[in-house]
Amino acid sequence: MPPYRDVAAYDDRAGQYEQGWRGRLHQTIGARTAALATSTEARPRRVLDVGCGTGYLLRMLAGHYPGAEELAGIDAAPNMIETARRLTDDKRLTFATGVAERLPYPDGSVDLVVSSTSFDHWSDQYAGLSECARVLHAGGHLVLVDQFSLWLTPTLAVSRRGKARTRGRADRLLLRAGFDRPRWHRLHAVIINAAVATKRS
Repeated sequence: MPPYRDVAAYDDRAGQYEQGWRGRLHQTIGARTAALATSTEARPRRVLDVGCGTGYLLRMLAGHYPGAEELAGIDAAPNMIETARRLTDDKRLTFATGVAERLPYPDGSVDLVVSSTSFDHWSDQYAGLSECARVLHAGGHLVLVDQFSLWLTPTLAVSRRGKARTRGRADRLLLRAGFDRPRWHRLHAVIINAAVATKRS
């Protein structure tokens, strides 16, 4: 797999991903991401979660969006997708194995894209954001949640070289990919932050 995709590790953890302290942390972040998404986009018809994991965030959003026609999730780890399918009985939720850089959805077909703690694992973050912009209709929203903090700057020289782990770097990528300058929200502790961006017309 490409660098930093970490698929094997997530495949191994899929069955226990929502358990233990890590599971509780992901659920807390998921709940806060869902609250931010619903305050951003009140009545989307189609929602896409990029890096959906076990589908926890999409299951939450399904409860918030009873009028949504489709809530789709994509993840690079096949075991995460299998687990997500097993954990839902809502027929509006669909899950597929895939990567952010090649989203299997038509241009302008989505109202809201969410991504929670997945962005840091994308092999080509600019390509992934460009794909998010492509599948969104003009004026559609992206809610991007991950580790964004100046505290992470030292990691940019070693394990996460070239990644957008600060707000400034993320801003530049989002603007290049076709989004307006994002609004930032602190989501959890100091380093987990959310960018809310609108696709430019």
